[in-house]
Amino acid sequence: MNKKFQYRASLAETTLPEMLQTIHRFRVPGIIEARNDQIIKRVFLRDGYVIHAASNDRNDSLGEHLMRGGKLTAAEHRRLAEVRSREEKRFGVLLLEQRLLTPAEVYAAIRGHIEEIVWSLFYWEQGEVSFSVGDSGDREMVQIQLPLRRVILEGIERAPEAKPLVGRLGRKDTVFEPSFRWEQLIELALDEAEYRLLTAVDGKKTLYDLCSLEPLSAAENAKLLYAFVVLRLVRRAGAVAGTSTGRVKVQLNTGGGDFSA
Repeated sequence: MNKKFQYRASLAETTLPEMLQTIHRFRVPGIIEARNDQIIKRVFLRDGYVIHAASNDRNDSLGEHLMRGGKLTAAEHRRLAEVRSREEKRFGVLLLEQRLLTPAEVYAAIRGHIEEIVWSLFYWEQGEVSFSVGDSGDREMVQIQLPLRRVILEGIERAPEAKPLVGRLGRKDTVFEPSFRWEQLIELALDEAEYRLLTAVDGKKTLYDLCSLEPLSAAENAKLLYAFVVLRLVRRAGAVAGTSTGRVKVQLNTGGGDFSA
């Protein structure tokens, strides 16, 4: 009996971004499954891209997503649910048959729905995550292409709390140096603020220096630096000689928490 390779980890011990970067290194197709109590979310990967996502959480349904975005009324949602219970058709197909959305609008809605499920996983601090190798899944499911490294970057930026991530960066006097290749930056599509922080890393500035740079807040800079470390765009170069190894606090504006390094 053939057994598929499966990687398992706990979010209490290893962060999701670090797991995703490890998975990306091997560029193999597979499914990430995250479990937290009764909630199960799956992310489908192929060739370094997120191609689909699914969830058993009712709040993650396509209908709920459309209602949150004002694209579908509660009455329309109930009507579609009734039809679906009788005909067992995909929700997107029913949206077209009922002429509630155009094909372009349905595709955009499904893409936004998939992204919403993926981003929601970056809010989880507890739960079990597994990765099963294999190109499985429904061949008829709508597929998109989200570069996994961009997913990692944006997911970290969207994380509501910076403190758990900052604690993994080091002390206030930790120095970072660049370790990226220029071609890596194209797929990441860094914006001006992201690119400015990345190019400020020069092997001389400390964690404190980098988190203090404008125009972003200390919390935003800290999350970006963590993303750069995970993506191997920068690496720790040690500490500035003669500096204190004590803690420093910088207000993060993330629920009143302080940044301690």
